[in-house]
Amino acid sequence: MLTATGGEAVMYHCFQKYAPVRTTSYRRSNGVMVATATGKATMYAMLSLCQRGVLFVEPQEEIYAGQIVGENARDNDLGVNIAKGKAFSNVREANKEATAVLKSSRDHTLESALEYIQDDELVEITPDDIRIRKRILNETKRKQLSRNEKSRTS
Repeated sequence: MLTATGGEAVMYHCFQKYAPVRTTSYRRSNGVMVATATGKATMYAMLSLCQRGVLFVEPQEEIYAGQIVGENARDNDLGVNIAKGKAFSNVREANKEATAVLKSSRDHTLESALEYIQDDELVEITPDDIRIRKRILNETKRKQLSRNEKSRTS
């Protein structure tokens, strides 16, 4: 407005009434990466997953099935096995893991975790960590529930 009027505009307002606050529900535009297996997060799995989005966990951190381990670059939730280890063989190969650099993970404070979650997610607080998880930990039960909800709405 300043540019359009060259600083010559005059604005005023007049009080109309008090009214209840209308809130809009916030929907996150990206999906999440949900762990499908329990174990320790491996560097091998994290190197391939960091290309798909931002991770919330560090290497060698204990992970459980249903825990949200990162933000997917796309708008859907993605089941990932972040505890997958590298298959060993007798064939000698260049060690890519020793030279690869992993992006730093995103840490959540309690406030940011509460803002981040959707209706089907929970924030888990322990003395050591603040984690985000799905309300239903089992992946097959989550998919069945989402299918049932879609069939009810259509």
